[in-house]
Amino acid sequence: MQIALTKIEEALNKSQTDDPVLIQEIIAKGREKKGLHLEEVAFLLNLKDPAMLDGLYQAAAAVKDEIYGKRIVLFAPLYTSNYCINNCLYCGFRQANEALPRRRLSLQEVQQEARFLAAAGHHRLLLVTGEAPSDSSAPTIAATVEAIYQAVDIRRINVNCAPLSIEGFRILKEAQIGTYQLFQETYHPEQYKAMHPSGPKSDYQDRVTAIHRAIEGGLDDVGLGVLYGLYDYRFETLALLEHARLLEEQYNLGPHTISVPRLKKAPGMALTTIPAEVDDESFKKIIAILRLALPYTGIILSTREPVTLRTELLHLGVSQMSAGSSTHPGGYSDHVEQHNGKEKTEEPGASTDTLGTIGSQFYLEDHRPLQEVVHSIMEEGFIPSFCTACYRSERTGEAFMALAKSGAIHKMCNPNALLTLEEFLIDFGDEETKKLGRQRITEEIEKLPPSQATRIKQHLQELRSGKRDLYV
Repeated sequence: MQIALTKIEEALNKSQTDDPVLIQEIIAKGREKKGLHLEEVAFLLNLKDPAMLDGLYQAAAAVKDEIYGKRIVLFAPLYTSNYCINNCLYCGFRQANEALPRRRLSLQEVQQEARFLAAAGHHRLLLVTGEAPSDSSAPTIAATVEAIYQAVDIRRINVNCAPLSIEGFRILKEAQIGTYQLFQETYHPEQYKAMHPSGPKSDYQDRVTAIHRAIEGGLDDVGLGVLYGLYDYRFETLALLEHARLLEEQYNLGPHTISVPRLKKAPGMALTTIPAEVDDESFKKIIAILRLALPYTGIILSTREPVTLRTELLHLGVSQMSAGSSTHPGGYSDHVEQHNGKEKTEEPGASTDTLGTIGSQFYLEDHRPLQEVVHSIMEEGFIPSFCTACYRSERTGEAFMALAKSGAIHKMCNPNALLTLEEFLIDFGDEETKKLGRQRITEEIEKLPPSQATRIKQHLQELRSGKRDLYV
């Protein structure tokens, strides 16, 4: 499998224009929810005119709303280890970082981390492992996933781990993981080599083909991503889309999610400057373009970004975000222990990764606890969602793609968001959040077809009577 790098460079070279008629035609095509070709995306990536950018943003917001509705899926990462045998220059976990306090969680410690996240209201986790032989083998990851499922009401565990063999991915499939997520970091081969001087991750081809092995191993829900800031964002975006196209061509399914982390300063990173820094305006453009180019795909935003920008990006096509995050092993337990015996000012699961936390993979800018994020999302007119229904209703892979591409997934996403929001409000919501949440639920139920509204109202009553985990 080869990413057509020459094709990408040609598309960029041919797209150096702000022709308003052409740009409007491309945006109008994207608005139809059928996706965009590589050459069309290249024109949008070079867009600078504020008025046309505004049209792009409006189109992206409308497409997201028509496919996924108002729901914003929430999750938290759970780091199991920061041991690593790679030397990625941008990462705080790199092997050569001797100042990093190394930690590897036992299964019991992982379960405790999951309990604290569940106590904050999370039901969906992203398990993140460092790349070290004792941490990143398929049997170890599978055992960790199974231990969490056994210990606590976590309903779906997605996994971000190093590339595995086809057989290794089969083991993860048997452990009932959700989405397998892997970032190429940069698709530019020369820059990739420069950023990954040693370790297994230095093998560009092994990494770029890992998602394909995952699908062949039975994992039909996969997530792509790049680390924006390592190379020209225009090249990276086109390469990401070309990778998604190749997946559809070969397996008849595209990525369930795309993640858009921006390279930020990390404790112990080797880089002194960011090679191709992406400013906020370019970042907004990237997200809007991805929404039009891959309308069916979930776009994930991390807590690397500041609160104000994360709030703004909700309106440009983002459909999932992490909340109350920690990026060092044991971070959630450490936070609770830190507050033992003191007046409780934050819920369990709030981030502890301040600029002084040298055990973290990278610095975070959104430190709000989950409750505050939930409230903020509702204030912006969206519905916080903890839904994991698709994974448990066989709406994955080609089945999910068919529903998402047709827009029919909207009929499940909004109702399930309402049900999981109500469950959160009952079990974890403070009075102010409950008041706003019930108001949002009432407003959204009125928009549902009568038969579906009746069913959702019945499920809401069942939740208030003590039932849990209801979905359509």
